[in-house]
Amino acid sequence: MKYSPNNPILLSSSLRVDQAREAIAGLVNELLTESPLDSELVALNDALNRVLSEDLLSPIDVPSADNSAMDGYAFDGVCLKGGSGKTQLKIAGIAYAGKPFVGEIAKGECIQIMTGALMPSACDTVIPQELVSISDHEIVFDPSLLKSGDNRRLKGEDLQKNKPAIIAGRILRPADLGLAASLGIASLKVKRKLRVAILSSGDELTPLGKTLQEGGIYDSNRYSLTGMLKRLNLDVIDCGIVRDDPDSLKAAFCAAAVKADVLISSGGVSVGEADFTKHVLQELGDVGFWKIAMRPGRPMAFGTLKPVPEKTPAHKTLFFGLPGNPVAVMVTFYQFVRSALLQLNGAKDTTPLLTQAIAENAIRKKAGRTEFQRAILSRDPEGKPSVRLTGSQGAGILRSMSEANCFVILAHDQENIAAGDWVDVALFEGLL
Repeated sequence: MKYSPNNPILLSSSLRVDQAREAIAGLVNELLTESPLDSELVALNDALNRVLSEDLLSPIDVPSADNSAMDGYAFDGVCLKGGSGKTQLKIAGIAYAGKPFVGEIAKGECIQIMTGALMPSACDTVIPQELVSISDHEIVFDPSLLKSGDNRRLKGEDLQKNKPAIIAGRILRPADLGLAASLGIASLKVKRKLRVAILSSGDELTPLGKTLQEGGIYDSNRYSLTGMLKRLNLDVIDCGIVRDDPDSLKAAFCAAAVKADVLISSGGVSVGEADFTKHVLQELGDVGFWKIAMRPGRPMAFGTLKPVPEKTPAHKTLFFGLPGNPVAVMVTFYQFVRSALLQLNGAKDTTPLLTQAIAENAIRKKAGRTEFQRAILSRDPEGKPSVRLTGSQGAGILRSMSEANCFVILAHDQENIAAGDWVDVALFEGLL
């Protein structure tokens, strides 16, 4: 679905979660085409969770030469052919990893060899040490236990020189850093970190350290958002709390657009909430206000803010206007914002992984919206994964998110869940 702030499907009162995802991904692709993100070279120890910006080509073959896949005895596999009974070979020497065998191996001979040790040119087969009998510097074994070429790792079997070792767009994990180091590579070219500005809007919001007035609440959303963004290893610009008046909102949005690639606000997107919020955003860019068939997190604004002249180079700022309820903020971030940020940062695989578990209790559900229930995943006495809800699922009950370790995701067309049914589960770890 192509994004447009005035697309009647996007402005419908029952926009499906998958439709919203599709529209967001489409707009992010347009932004990437118009203004791709710059790259930078960083040291290997600084590359964790960064996005690789170009294919990493292996400068060497891995392994660099044929070597043994296990501890055992290396020999010429031709001696396995046409024989009967036991095979008997004289031990001519030994090869260690990093200390190869030096010398000649005659017909009817073998060498003892350790895992990773270079294979002599005269040998192509290794028999594991536990399959041989040793007597008077000779080994005896049953030739039917293996075939010629067994237990040998070939040169370039893992990686070939000048071939990709890691593909561009990968979010670099610890194993990737180890792989790069094993190739002798000390630095990697990665996409620069996205700069993400966050702000909360509402006259009722109170900064931490201030005394609550009647009707006031402490602003928790910026702290949840900061934590989720830091999990993605992005640069966070905290723009604070903005009051509910047009001039303050416009000034805050413009200031954020100068500094950031993405602006995320919370509050002020529900029907009936300060109409000037909508007018200010539409004045500053192309922003649509959506009602999404999901719970929690029904209202959301999305689009772009116009390029700001002071910005160098000038480009549009992606905008997300999230609900004000604390749980709804986290759910909409997980469902829409997270993947968009990773995509905009150049990552190829941005879809969160799902697993399944057995529902411990019945869950009421009507078809027609996607629901995200806070839950605790564990194992039942038989070792099967099971999941139970954290209790009341109100959008303002942040404690339920703190206690949970996963979402139970109930699909748009899904109905009531019975205890014992399998349900989709998305783990928090690594996401929120």
